[in-house]
Amino acid sequence: MSDSILEEVFIKRSQQKKKTSPLNFKERLFVLTQDKIAYYDYDYEKGKRKGLKGSVDIEKIKCVETVIPEDNAPPERLFPFQMYLFLPQIIYDEGPLYIFAKSDDVRKQWIHKLRHVVRFNKDLMQKYHPCFWEDGMWKCCQQEVKQAMGCRVLETRNGGFSKGSRRKSRKPLPPLPPQPPKQPKFSEGMTVIAEYDYAPMAPQDLELRKDEEYIILQISDANWFRARDKYGWYCKNINRSQAENLLRTENKDGGFLVRDSGKYTGKYTASVYTKASHGTLGTCRHYNILTNHQDQFYLAEKHYFNSIPELINYHQHNAAGLVSRLKYVVSNRTQNAPSTAGLGYGVWEIDPRQLTFIKELGNGQFGVVKYGKWQGRHDVAIKMIKEGSMSEDDFIEEAKVMMKLRHENLVQLYGVCTKQRPIYIVTEFLSNGCLLTYLRENLQHPSAVQLLEMCKDVSEGMAYLESQQYIHRDLAARNCLVDSNGTIKVTDFGLSRYVLDDEYFSSVGSKFPVRWSPPEVLLYCKFSSKSDIWAFGVLMWEVYTLGRMPYERLNNTEIVDKVSTGYRLYRPQMANDKIYNIMMNCWHEKADERPTFQALVISIQDLLDNLY
Repeated sequence: MSDSILEEVFIKRSQQKKKTSPLNFKERLFVLTQDKIAYYDYDYEKGKRKGLKGSVDIEKIKCVETVIPEDNAPPERLFPFQMYLFLPQIIYDEGPLYIFAKSDDVRKQWIHKLRHVVRFNKDLMQKYHPCFWEDGMWKCCQQEVKQAMGCRVLETRNGGFSKGSRRKSRKPLPPLPPQPPKQPKFSEGMTVIAEYDYAPMAPQDLELRKDEEYIILQISDANWFRARDKYGWYCKNINRSQAENLLRTENKDGGFLVRDSGKYTGKYTASVYTKASHGTLGTCRHYNILTNHQDQFYLAEKHYFNSIPELINYHQHNAAGLVSRLKYVVSNRTQNAPSTAGLGYGVWEIDPRQLTFIKELGNGQFGVVKYGKWQGRHDVAIKMIKEGSMSEDDFIEEAKVMMKLRHENLVQLYGVCTKQRPIYIVTEFLSNGCLLTYLRENLQHPSAVQLLEMCKDVSEGMAYLESQQYIHRDLAARNCLVDSNGTIKVTDFGLSRYVLDDEYFSSVGSKFPVRWSPPEVLLYCKFSSKSDIWAFGVLMWEVYTLGRMPYERLNNTEIVDKVSTGYRLYRPQMANDKIYNIMMNCWHEKADERPTFQALVISIQDLLDNLY
């Protein structure tokens, strides 16, 4: 028998071949291989499979889909099916085989793998029955012929298949430029809830108190709203692995948070931590917050709510199918309010007397960088620009534009101090420092998900810059920073334009980013968003080598000669062929054959879907 792809104990429903034949439900060990899906008796005491009870050839499977649970189903077939309908339906020559999974993660994993192995099967169905065959009829459409064509069309965007074709990505396309990705929609008169405490930074700023409601009065600026007084579990800018780190760090049974879905734009996921069956180690479960046809929210069927706060309030008192009721709010917002575009409304020129310098962080291209406080309470990073290193007048004019760039994967520019020399650039402070150092010193045994999510963070920040027609010109791991949750943010975008050091643009000088540059930059100094794409491929290589120097055995002159004639970086040991293929796509000799950052975001997300 081929090596198993997946093994899991499920409840299997017998096939009802006649109207009078009784139904029964038995636990079986299911084993998926490239050739078959087989099911066995299972010895719980010894943890071993026993006799083979049946099997289905993979080539005979015509459809893999979910099934709507039967009415008044007993608890063993409900938990936790109320929420996500964890009932894979595998339709083959002899009729439907119904399997009841035990959790959202397991169900997603099996359906994803099954769809993958059957994707090239002949005569894949384009319609299916969403309900059970029971008592001689299909419960969904009342047809009494078991082989009757399905009554619902498969949605290929959700993982169904068209006849004889490859399966399309389940992830919906992100919004197209110039629309910034992931921007929430607000309107005047809307009631909103403060996610964190915010102390006013300027006289016109409104104090926010976490979990209290406020009404938006006027939207006159993309980053600031006029509001008046009127929740804390929402962690917007974290992904699945970061959520798990937060929950495990808190280590409380029933700890929970709500975050943006990693797969579906505009959707949300509740992440819950439980120790119920895992002792002190605990485990994390992730539940998609769904909506019904009336746009009501739910985690458990029959428990619908008009808003997510109402849903959370209910499940704080009732598990209703979850691994635990939502007992403890876990949030990264309590200590760290998110960055704003400016320290106060309309503030971009900062009084240097309000800055307190605490410690030196390092020495960059333009001078010393220090960690400090603004008005004694707001963490900031302060770049002290070395005189003669920058075209200051040009930069000061550009800073007003740069301050309007806002994305969760870009380091936020707060303002500048230009009334004295040296001038200061004041930015968001990220406690884990430079990505390059983080890769070399902090990551001992990173997971595949962790490395890929780092690349995804950078690609999303760069996709936003691309949508704003902004070119970075010096993208590399050294120009990305890591926050306390492990989120990666791109910094120093566009600053290389103001460098006055001639050596910086010399192909033989030590300061030119030769190792991150494509042929058109090395030979003609021609920068574009496509040269940023090349640099992103090199940054991915840095991530997957944990911070090694690109072309480490070559000097700059040798790099120019070799790269211009087709030489490329080798595949890192931790990067599989699909990861390396993304890098190689970034390194096409012809700039117009390289992908866009929007396309890279989708490619990386598809790989993450497989890992999840």
